[in-house]
Amino acid sequence: MVRGMAEYGAEGILLAGAGRALLLQLADPAVGRGVDEHSTFVGRPVNRLKGTLTYVYAIVYGTDEQVTEVRRRVNRAHVPVRKDDTETSPGYNAFDPELQLWVVATLYDTAITIIEKIYGPLDDESADAMYQDYARIGTALQLPAGMWPADRAAFGRYWDERISTLRAEGGGVRVGRGLLYPKHTALWYRAIMPSARFLTAGLLPDQLRQDFGLPWSGRRERRFNRTMRVLAVAYPRLPRRIRHWFKDYCLNSLDADIRANSQPGKRQGVRA
Repeated sequence: MVRGMAEYGAEGILLAGAGRALLLQLADPAVGRGVDEHSTFVGRPVNRLKGTLTYVYAIVYGTDEQVTEVRRRVNRAHVPVRKDDTETSPGYNAFDPELQLWVVATLYDTAITIIEKIYGPLDDESADAMYQDYARIGTALQLPAGMWPADRAAFGRYWDERISTLRAEGGGVRVGRGLLYPKHTALWYRAIMPSARFLTAGLLPDQLRQDFGLPWSGRRERRFNRTMRVLAVAYPRLPRRIRHWFKDYCLNSLDADIRANSQPGKRQGVRA
């Protein structure tokens, strides 16, 4: 049976890779500068994560109405995220297709990394199906379909080239450190961050661990591998309603916003 993103994309275990995907994105200098200067990530990390995942869930599982709404939200959020080049700093633009390609690439590579650690390597048909499904996350916005690497081998070459030169700096490091070591967020969020930092560090390339100041060692590596082995045994045994709870929660919240926004005089704007 072919199992693509429709099968795996709702798995709550993908949240374990959220930190990895975000730090990979921030390590791109243009993304890092744009987020540093325009985003509320550090002050509202849970809301921003929910907004990103609501977009992904809507594109994969949502109705036409839900897709239209999340596209509106993302486009609205991206409009002010732009800056022209100056003599001292290159600019950025959230609608730049190269940056959009990188963001979607980090989501795909993180998802496949987590899924294969939990469920084992996918067969070729399922891996190809999941890969092609991820193209829709970018092309639902402005990413030209032709920019998504043609197949998994082409993606591997693109990924390896990007990772080999990727170095986090400046604004990206500031935002990343703010997410990793929150000071003004809910107590429960700060309580889970040591575990989140540990998983994030274990999933990142070593160079980016160093860039973001995440300590690592052989002992931590062994502990990380043990943790993933335990999750691979325990997580798939959870009931489906628990494994897919966050996806259902996000889409139900989106529906509630759409209903509220459809009432005259009660438009809610962007709730992410």
